[in-house]
Amino acid sequence: MSPTLGLAELIVRVVVAAVLGGAVGFEREYHDQPAGFRTHILVSLGAALFTLVGTYGMDVFTSGATRVSLDPSRVTAQIVSGIGFLGAGAILRFGLNVRGLTTAASLWVTAAIGAAAGLGYWEGAVAVTVAVLGALYGLKWVERRLLYRIKPGRVRFTIEMSPELRLATLSEVLESHRARVDRMQLQSDEDERRLLVASISLPPHVGPEMLAAEIAEVEGVMSVEHS
Repeated sequence: MSPTLGLAELIVRVVVAAVLGGAVGFEREYHDQPAGFRTHILVSLGAALFTLVGTYGMDVFTSGATRVSLDPSRVTAQIVSGIGFLGAGAILRFGLNVRGLTTAASLWVTAAIGAAAGLGYWEGAVAVTVAVLGALYGLKWVERRLLYRIKPGRVRFTIEMSPELRLATLSEVLESHRARVDRMQLQSDEDERRLLVASISLPPHVGPEMLAAEIAEVEGVMSVEHS
């Protein structure tokens, strides 16, 4: 006979799965990522339910002398495989850039958090959620402030742009110097200026000052800063 689970414990596990998944999804929603608050909650809830069904729900299908062999790990393994299609949908390609890898990884780990909550493994579910939030919030600052500076050849350009700027023209300038765009993101500051923030890897013979001067001449570029 499979193990049983009371209604109160069931509700607690479902609610915890939703809360922890939503905590991860809130960060993704805040940064306008393809999969946000509701998606992460649904992924966590789905993983929790699959785990609950695989662990506690099989008793419904047993009767009399019928014996059912339970292996919850098989259900968990299928959750890991099944979450792949959502992760693939979150990965988008913009020209030379690929976005959504972090969101795809957050969906994957959210499924693991939901599975842990479904099993009642509170310590693991909460600890991983805290670690994920620390990585998404805290390490972003480290990446922007530290890694951009210590990685050879990588320069962070902040371009104030107007609606007349054509990204194709900007790409032509970069390609003419064989500069590679590692990351590009649209932002706005407190003065509501439209900013294009790009991390660009420069060849040894190209200086950031020279490239910034050429970018400044592109129509639609109002100012350029680099760090």
